[in-house]
Amino acid sequence: MDAAKQAQILKSPAFKKLVKTRWRISLTFTFSMLVVYIGFLLVVAYGKEMLSIPVGNSVNVAIVVGLGIIFFSWLITGVYVYWANNYYDASVSEIKKDL
Repeated sequence: MDAAKQAQILKSPAFKKLVKTRWRISLTFTFSMLVVYIGFLLVVAYGKEMLSIPVGNSVNVAIVVGLGIIFFSWLITGVYVYWANNYYDASVSEIKKDL
């Protein structure tokens, strides 16, 4: 791809919108994961009594919350992959086709 075509792509409104949307979604997921992790660390630091409450014979709240954090990270990864495959890739293809 030559420099003129690259400049045309970089200046196009569709490309700028796509980059802005990708950053917004990426930062939203990043900050939500940070809130979950930091929240858990704060609970570990200041609410140990709550985490030690038994849920079953050999399981306590800490294990359940830890598994919830893992599930949440899988969930937001899956949502991002779904978005990327269905919207982001389609927008990239549309930009390529237009130019």
